[in-house]
Amino acid sequence: MRKGCMWMVLLALMACGRSGTSGRCAEFFEPYPDVISDRPRTSENANLLDAMAAYSDHEFATAAELLVKELKSAQNLEQIRMYLASCYLGAGRPFDAELQLDFVENADRQNYAEAAEWYTVLCWLCSDQLDRALEGARLIAGKERHTFKQEAAELAKVLGA
Repeated sequence: MRKGCMWMVLLALMACGRSGTSGRCAEFFEPYPDVISDRPRTSENANLLDAMAAYSDHEFATAAELLVKELKSAQNLEQIRMYLASCYLGAGRPFDAELQLDFVENADRQNYAEAAEWYTVLCWLCSDQLDRALEGARLIAGKERHTFKQEAAELAKVLGA
C-alpha cells in the first residue's frame, strides 16, 4: 500500500512541475545558437572551444566556468556574455543570467540587442517574475520585426491565459 501511495505522490509532483514555472522555463528556453564551435582550434581559443563543446553537450555549469575565464581576455565580450547568460539560464541561475544580459544591453555595440531582450524575458520567466515576463513578451511580440517575435507571442499567449 505504501509503495502505491508513494508512486501517486511522485506522479502528482511530476505533473505539478510540468505545469509550473519551471516547466514553462524548460519549454521556452533554447540555448543561444552556437556559432563558435566550428572555428579551427588554436592555443589562443582552446579554452573557448572547450567551453563551447560543453555548451553543445548542455553541460551548462561546466561551460559557464570556462566562459568566465574568457571574460578576462576575449575581444568580443558581448558574445561571451551572451553565451554565459544562456549557460546560467540552462543551469537554473536566472539572476546570474540577467546580470550578464545587463552588460550585453549596455554595451557600445548592439549586435545582441534582440537576443538580450528575449533572454531577459526568459530570465524573468525562469525566476517566477511572471508579470514582467508577460509584459516583456507582449512588448517583443508587438514589434514589427524581432528575431524572437514568434517565441514571444507564444509565451505571451501561455502567460496571458
